[in-house]
Amino acid sequence: ADDDAAEFISKMKTGQGVTGAFRKLRNVRFHRKVFNLFKLAFDAWEGHGEVEYGGVMVLKNFDRFRKDLTVLSGFYNATYTFRGDVRLEPKSLSFGSMCEEEFGRVYRAILNVIWGRVMQHKGFRSQEEVDAMVEKLLGYE
Repeated sequence: ADDDAAEFISKMKTGQGVTGAFRKLRNVRFHRKVFNLFKLAFDAWEGHGEVEYGGVMVLKNFDRFRKDLTVLSGFYNATYTFRGDVRLEPKSLSFGSMCEEEFGRVYRAILNVIWGRVMQHKGFRSQEEVDAMVEKLLGYE
């Protein structure tokens, strides 16, 4: 299925026993599409300008941005912190964590949030235009 698997199999001796877990993979292109959407929005997002916290400059962070958008899209688990505060943790977007249908709902919800909070302020005319730009970016990979 991939280079790592091929390398693993090529090192096996004939008759050697192995076990494995197999699952049907989601559409890899669709998975890349959501991450291209995050990247497009992150590049367009200006953050909050120059901010300092405790003498350290606060910088934009892609992983934090991606997680925040996932939470804002409604895909999260709520937990308590040690102090008793509620913390929202984004659900995993990994292949094993959800089926293709749920991933489609996640993509549409994330696109809605990105449209409302970032892209409509950056000159895009519609969500469809944003989606078309993401498709174009997929073609350059």
